[in-house]
Amino acid sequence: MIQANHQLDAKGLACPMPIVKTKKAITDLVEGQVLEVQATDKGSKADLAAWANTVGHQYLGTVEEGDVLYHYIRKGSNEPEVEKSFEHTVPLEAIESRKGLILDVREAAEYAFGHIEGAKSIPMGELESRLEELDKEKEIYVICRTGKRSDLAAQLLTKNGFSKVYNVLPGMTEWDGKITKDI
Repeated sequence: MIQANHQLDAKGLACPMPIVKTKKAITDLVEGQVLEVQATDKGSKADLAAWANTVGHQYLGTVEEGDVLYHYIRKGSNEPEVEKSFEHTVPLEAIESRKGLILDVREAAEYAFGHIEGAKSIPMGELESRLEELDKEKEIYVICRTGKRSDLAAQLLTKNGFSKVYNVLPGMTEWDGKITKDI
């Protein structure tokens, strides 16, 4: 295992809780120290990497042992963390009346158990390598379970030249419309 200065047990927690707990735990470290985050949520790999990048920490990588993911994050500067939220948002209830692509960035299993009809599934961890599947000229409505992962995905899309991107809030946990299942 990699040497870490502090361990955080986030096993059994789903998005956004691994990030919430990590944000709190990393404040106790000094710049350069390494935090080991133990998680079982498969989406935490992409979530923690994207989060660390947006707030100035270094995501070192993940080691998988059985069902547990061991994430390693080196704390960045001691400047106060300013987490940037994606500024263009759309309320959940408004997406049915909008034209454009609904991009679901949850993990494949989450998508399979219920998604908005017609939504395209690209898990957050695969998004950067699959950007060519998306049309930069189309409006893209990014959705996840709570709005956290979709916020990070919307930032990634914008950084890569997509200009008509909207984060759908609050996310699938509040969706009460029709869902499609792939199981």
